[in-house]
Amino acid sequence: MSATDARPATGRTASTRPEPRWTHVDDLYADGAWTRSTAAARLPLVDPATGQEWGSVPDCSADDVDAALSAADRAFRTGPWPRTTPSQRAALLLRIADEVEARAADTALTNTLENGSPISETRGAAANAAGILRHVAGLASWLEDEDVRPFPAGGAETVVRRDPVGPCVLIAPWNFPINLMVVKLAPALLAGCTVVMKPAPGTSLSIRFVVEACEAAGVPPGVVNLVTGGGEVGDRLVRHPLTAKVAFTGSTPVGRRIAAACGELLRPVTLELGGKSSAIVLPDADLEQMSAALIRTCLRNTGQTCYISTRILAPSERYEEVVDMVTRTVEAAPQGDPFDERTVFGPMASRAQYEVVRDHLDSAHAEGARATVGGRPADTERGWFIEPTVFADVTPGMRIAREEVFGPVVSVLRYDDIDEAVALANDTSFGLGGVVFSADREAAQAVAERMDTGSVGVNFFGSNHNAPFGGRHDSGLGVEYGIEGLSQYVTFKSIHRRTG
Repeated sequence: MSATDARPATGRTASTRPEPRWTHVDDLYADGAWTRSTAAARLPLVDPATGQEWGSVPDCSADDVDAALSAADRAFRTGPWPRTTPSQRAALLLRIADEVEARAADTALTNTLENGSPISETRGAAANAAGILRHVAGLASWLEDEDVRPFPAGGAETVVRRDPVGPCVLIAPWNFPINLMVVKLAPALLAGCTVVMKPAPGTSLSIRFVVEACEAAGVPPGVVNLVTGGGEVGDRLVRHPLTAKVAFTGSTPVGRRIAAACGELLRPVTLELGGKSSAIVLPDADLEQMSAALIRTCLRNTGQTCYISTRILAPSERYEEVVDMVTRTVEAAPQGDPFDERTVFGPMASRAQYEVVRDHLDSAHAEGARATVGGRPADTERGWFIEPTVFADVTPGMRIAREEVFGPVVSVLRYDDIDEAVALANDTSFGLGGVVFSADREAAQAVAERMDTGSVGVNFFGSNHNAPFGGRHDSGLGVEYGIEGLSQYVTFKSIHRRTG
C-alpha cells in the first residue's frame, strides 16, 4: 500500500473511538492523594486523528503549584525518602517498573488518543519505561560505594558524598510523554529526590498511569506529585522558591527561557532540546540496509522525534539512487488511523504543529526544493495529517535544511567528498543526533568521530539506557541516561579528615 493509497479519512469518529480510562478530570496529585484543583481554567485534550475533543484537565493555579511543591519539600526535609538507602530506593523502582508494565494497554490507548502516535509506537512505551526504571535501579551501587580520595601531599583524605539535590521539577514534552518523563523520574527517585511532574498540556492524562504505578508500588506521600497546565504553570514551577532543580525536554526557545530563569536563580537545570540531525550516506552504503532503518532513524513517530536525522546527505555519484530509495521507502509506509496496526505515519499531534509543518512545506516549495513524494497536507476529511514528504534538490541555505520541522519530512542534500559531508552535517546550530551509513564500519566510525553532535549511530540509531544522551549547542545542556544522567540529580559534598 502506498502512502497515497493509505491517506483517505480515518473512518473513526468521536462515537467509534476507543474509550480511555480517564477523560475529564479536575484534580492534581499532591502529598499522596488526588486533590481537586482550585483552578477555574481548563485545557482540552483533542484527538489529532479526528479533531474532536475527548478530555480535559485543570490549568493548575498558583495555589495548586504551591501545594505540590510544598508536599515535595516536606517529603524531602522531614520524610523518610532521602534517608533510605539507595538499595532500598532501587527495590521500590523495581516495583514501580512492574506496576507500569501492568498498565501498558491503558497507557498506550490514552497516549495515542492524546498525540496521535501510532499504536505500534505507544504500545511499547510502558515496557521501555519499565526498562529505564530497572536499569536505573541497577545503578544504586554508584551512590552507595565508598568514595575516599587521598590528599596528593598525604596526611589526609576526603570522603566524597553524593547527596540528593532536593525537590525537582520535571517537565516532559508531548511526543513521548511517558518515556521522556520516566527518564527524569527514575534517576531523581534513586538519588533520593522528591519530584513535581508537569506533562505537556495535550498529553496530561497518560502520565496518570505512572503516578498510579508509583502509588501502587508504595512510594511515600509527597515524593511524587503531579500538576497539569500550560506555560504559565511551567514558569511558576521553574521559578518557585522550593524548586531545587529543573529537568526539561522540549523546544529550544522554551529551553532558553528556562535556562535564563535557572541562571538568574543559580538553580541546576538539565535541558534536552531540538535538533536538526544528519544522516551521512557514504559512497559504499548498502541502500537496502539503509531502507530497512530509514523510517525509525529519520522519520520516527511521524517525524515528531527530537534526534531523528531529517537531513540525508548523499554522495553526488549516487544522489539520484539515494533519492529513489528514500522516496520508495517513504511512499510504501501507510498513513492513517493511528489505532490501525498497519499505520506507520499518523497525524500531527496538534493543529498548531500541523500549521508549523505546512509553513515549512510552503517555504521548501518557494525556495525550489522538489517533492518526490508528498509535499502537502493530506486530503482527509478530519484530523491533522501531513503527507509523508521527501524533498530533493535541497541546498544548505534553504529553510527546510536549517530549521527543525518536527513532521514527516526529510530532505536529501548532495555532497562531493567526505570533508564536505562532515562540514554540511556540522553546519547547524543544533547538535543532538546523527547517523552514518556505510558498508565499512571503521570508515563510518571515523566519520562519526568528526560529527559535532551528542550521539551518532552507525547504520542505525538508538538510545542506550547505559550511555549518556544529550545535545550540544542549541540542543541542550546536561545529559540523561547512564551514570551521567543519575549524576544530574546529586550534589557533591567533600568531607576532609586526617589520616595520621
